[in-house]
Amino acid sequence: MLIPILVLNYNGRRLLAECLPSVVKAAEKSRHECRVIVVDNDSTDDSIVWLEERYPDLRVIRCENRALCSFNEVVPSLNCDVAILLNNDVKLAPDAVDPLVEPLLRDAPAYDPGCFMTAPLCWQMDGQTCEGLKTSVRWRWGLVQATGRFPGHERAMYRADLTASAGAAMAIDCRMFEEIGGFDPLYLPGRIEDLDFGYRGFLAGYHARYVPHSVAYHHGMASFGPAYGHSGNDHLALRNTLLFQWKNLRHPSHRLRHWLSLPLRLGWDLVRAPIVGRRRRFAFLGALIEASSLWRKRRPHRIARGDKAREREFFRRFHPTRLLSGVDATGLGTMRFYRVDVPSPPSSQEEATPAQHEEVPA
Repeated sequence: MLIPILVLNYNGRRLLAECLPSVVKAAEKSRHECRVIVVDNDSTDDSIVWLEERYPDLRVIRCENRALCSFNEVVPSLNCDVAILLNNDVKLAPDAVDPLVEPLLRDAPAYDPGCFMTAPLCWQMDGQTCEGLKTSVRWRWGLVQATGRFPGHERAMYRADLTASAGAAMAIDCRMFEEIGGFDPLYLPGRIEDLDFGYRGFLAGYHARYVPHSVAYHHGMASFGPAYGHSGNDHLALRNTLLFQWKNLRHPSHRLRHWLSLPLRLGWDLVRAPIVGRRRRFAFLGALIEASSLWRKRRPHRIARGDKAREREFFRRFHPTRLLSGVDATGLGTMRFYRVDVPSPPSSQEEATPAQHEEVPA
C-alpha cells in the first residue's frame, strides 16, 4: 500500500535541510511503500531550488499559502487510504512510520476501524523535553486550552491512549479526513485548527489515537515564531480559541462558563496594562475585537443541537485526570505502558539508533 508522507513547507529551506533527511530515512525503513512529498506553500526563498538539487526524484506540489488547509486540496488528489502529515520542522525516528499508520491500515493487526487520526510521542529537538501530542483539554479562565504538557503528563506519556488532537505530526485516514472536512480556513493563518479538526472528528463518532511507539521531534514555532513573534503568536492563539468556542460549543454549561469569564479577562487586561509592554497591552481585548470581526464575516455552519452530549463527553474524556487514569474508554483492549529508550534526534548527517520498546501491562 502506498503511504504518502506530506511535508508542509513555506520558506523553510534551512528546516528542510535539517529535518527532511530523517523523514526520507524513516520512509525507506518502513515495510510499506512510502513516498515523501513536499507541499510547498508558494515559497519565495530557495526551497524549490534546493530540493531540485538535493532531492531531484522527490515530488513537490506547489500550492497557495494556506498553511495546514493546503492539505485539504492535496490529500484528496493522492487517491490514498492513509497519509502522514508533517510540518517542515519535524524529524522522525527511523522506525516512526509503521506504528503510526498501523491503527489506520485495514490489513494490520492493530487496525482500529473507528480511528481517523494517530499522533506520535513528540519531543523537542533536545530529545529530553516532551512536547506531548497526547493532548488534554481543560478550561483556563473560561477559555479552552489543549495541551500535551498537563501536570503529571510524564506519568502517562508512554501509555497508548486516545488524544484530543495532534499538531505538527499525524497520520490520517484519508476518507475520514475528507468526510470531516479537513482543516477549517476560519483559523488562518493558523493556531487551534488542529484542535478543531480533532474535535469535529470526535463529534462525528471517530477517535484519534496516541501511539508512543512512534517517535518524532519538533522545533516548535519554527515558521510562526519568526513571522509573528511571541506576542503575535499569543494573539493568534487567543483569537482562534475564541473562534473555536463560538463555532463549536453549544452545551449550556460551556457557553455560560465562557461568557461569564469575559468580564474577568477584560478586567485583568486593564489591571496589567501599566506593567506590560506595549505589544502585550490589552491583548485579550485585541483578540476579542478581531475574533468578533472574523466571526461576522465568515460565520461557519453551526453544529446540530444533538451534539451536546458528545461535546460534553469530549471534555470529560480528554480532561488531564482522565488521561492520567489509564482507563481505555473505547473498549478496544487493555491499556499498556511502553517503556521507551528515546534516541537522540536524528541529525541530517547520521541516522539515530532506533528506539527500543518494552511492553508492560498496565
